Amino acid sequence: MTPKKDPSVRRGRGRPQSFDRKEALCAAMRLFWDRGYEGASFDDLIAVMKISASSFYNAFESKEALYHEVIETYMSVAGGWFLDILGEDADTRTVFQDLTIAAAVEFTRPDHPTGCMISVAATQCSPNQHRLRDLLARQRKQAEGAMAARLQEGLERGDLPTGADINALAAFYGSLLRGMAVQARDGASQERLKEIALIGMNAWPQT
Repeated sequence: MTPKKDPSVRRGRGRPQSFDRKEALCAAMRLFWDRGYEGASFDDLIAVMKISASSFYNAFESKEALYHEVIETYMSVAGGWFLDILGEDADTRTVFQDLTIAAAVEFTRPDHPTGCMISVAATQCSPNQHRLRDLLARQRKQAEGAMAARLQEGLERGDLPTGADINALAAFYGSLLRGMAVQARDGASQERLKEIALIGMNAWPQT
């Protein structure tokens, strides 16, 4: 994935900020995560962020600009486990099993909304929000690309059989993770998601 800028270093125009930017971004992240872009009203955003309307516009300029920054915050605060596991020094099958089991845990944590903010966000939105749809589609594509890169590494190390379809495998496990995210949002337990994860590993190609 492309490196993300630290959202905490961005500065608004006008008077100095009288609030913790990272704390405000995390509050907005949880609201967007729970309700989606269009389901989070401006009044609800400034309420959870604990800032005034004028401070909001000075610091973030617009709701859409805030959402872009929130996605960066999500990737660094709540999504870091994904790349950490892909970087594990283990055989490729173990890495992907760890990835799916970790997803079951992360998607059902009690300290944030269920599921994954990136997995199903902005798949349906009004025509004038196509930029957000494209943004989230790119994030999902980058995640799939990171899995494909790890699979390619495994192929080169002999962890996968010659001729294994790397892109199809990455698409399959990306779809599995997104499906688990939807299941979590619908109330599936961590135990059920772990069962789904282990069933998904049955699709792993035999060497």
